[in-house]
Amino acid sequence: MSKQMDEQKERIQLIDYLAKARGISRTELAAMLGDTIRAAARKAVRNFQNVDVQIDDKMNISCFAKLTVVEKVVDASLEIDLKTALTKVPGAQIGQEIDWKVETQDFGRIASTAARQVFTMGLQDAEKRHVVSQFTGQEGQLLSGSVARRDKNGVWIDFGTAEGLMPPKACIPGELYEAGDHITVLLKTLNPDKPGASIFVTRSSPEFVRRLFEREVSEISDGTVEIKGIAREPGYRSKIAVYSAQPKVDPVGACVGMRGARVRMIVSELGGEKVDIINWDPDIKVFAENALKPAKLAKVYVEEIDGEKILQVRVTEDQLSLSIGKKGQNARLAAKLLGWKINIEKIAATEVPQETSMEQMIAQTAEMFAQTCGVDVSIGRILVTNGYHSIDGLREASQEELAGIEGIGADNAAIIVAAVAK
Repeated sequence: MSKQMDEQKERIQLIDYLAKARGISRTELAAMLGDTIRAAARKAVRNFQNVDVQIDDKMNISCFAKLTVVEKVVDASLEIDLKTALTKVPGAQIGQEIDWKVETQDFGRIASTAARQVFTMGLQDAEKRHVVSQFTGQEGQLLSGSVARRDKNGVWIDFGTAEGLMPPKACIPGELYEAGDHITVLLKTLNPDKPGASIFVTRSSPEFVRRLFEREVSEISDGTVEIKGIAREPGYRSKIAVYSAQPKVDPVGACVGMRGARVRMIVSELGGEKVDIINWDPDIKVFAENALKPAKLAKVYVEEIDGEKILQVRVTEDQLSLSIGKKGQNARLAAKLLGWKINIEKIAATEVPQETSMEQMIAQTAEMFAQTCGVDVSIGRILVTNGYHSIDGLREASQEELAGIEGIGADNAAIIVAAVAK
């Protein structure tokens, strides 16, 4: 009896320890233990075919064989005679299926061994489900933790109640990860039922850069500034296009921050990765000029061949290396950001089309409209391309006429009319 009590106490202690250490409910662990013990019991009690195990709240374990009461036993693994059945089950009748308690000398040892097997068999699955439930709904969000260790699978991050894996491809190239280092990552995917880590995280995704900007730039988090696109080569350079529908808001300035404080914080989090912040523009030519900065483009032609969007870019010799960038990086990132194929061709300075000076005039007039009327430069360009080249010309236009121009709208028209009337 003392031995049975010791075994019972051991099982209870093990269940309580696992429940506390792994954050899994005592009920779930007890159910897992029951399944494991049932499997062990069926192997140990070989004289019977249908064996079941019952576990009470105090972790007392009993083993029963399901037997059919018969007059004459033909198969002892499935049947029991009436006289024997009545010794333990008063009122038993022929044809009735009863639970016959099986006394097995080694069953206590089998139960304790099975309890330990929970570690290697069912515990990992239960722990995985528990961890996943904690992080469900947080996919695509930033998480903070510390580096636990590094192995062939990648870097393991400790989040306090769980560990996540950052595979080699999800790491930023060149970054060193030492145990104990504080780290910020993006929760990429959850893995509730497949082998491997429960949580997969990343620092190489473009979405990681997006979330960092949302965290550091209040104008992005509140919707005043919108991120229109991100192109990234992790560890080297990122380009991010931003836009604000509010004329008085400078989206690039908001992202850079006072004396560059905001973008400096993000660059530090990215391990020194360069970040280009540019203005998004609905005019693909203007957007291309912004995306290929610091190069100055001589001319941009728009083509569409067999459904493929192509930008034919012409630059003078002194701007060629700037437009392409080191190992083609600047042009490659610009193409990703625009979603267009970009062909860059060198031309002689004497070949710069005369339209360049006209383009400069358009840009200057658009800038003048923006400053005078308090609208975005893109609105200024729309006005110029629709035949408005001076403030006097704008004064002659009615609010309804301006509102009818595609891309202007009623709100901007009202702002323009009020500004030029002063």
